[in-house]
Amino acid sequence: MKYRRVPMEADVEKYETGRGLEDGFELWSDVVTKGWIVTDTLVKIKRDNGTIVCPYIMDRRGRTFIGEGDYVIVDGDGTKHVCGEDKIFQRYEPME
Repeated sequence: MKYRRVPMEADVEKYETGRGLEDGFELWSDVVTKGWIVTDTLVKIKRDNGTIVCPYIMDRRGRTFIGEGDYVIVDGDGTKHVCGEDKIFQRYEPME
């Protein structure tokens, strides 16, 4: 079934330091070494050889892992997104 993105308002501001647009800062070395990702709800697939793998999509930010109940959206231009079931139908509506 095809869906159309539901219009929504958003505040859009180009990031500049000193304007308070961020929520905080983390040392680069910590980001690289600690992996800052919540894994509790990720889809986990056990392969025949016993290994467990988690599916992901590649987007402009890199790998986006897919969680339980998430939807994968492919835009008309081929861009992929992951959207949680808690927001998918606030953002997309069925097309007839």
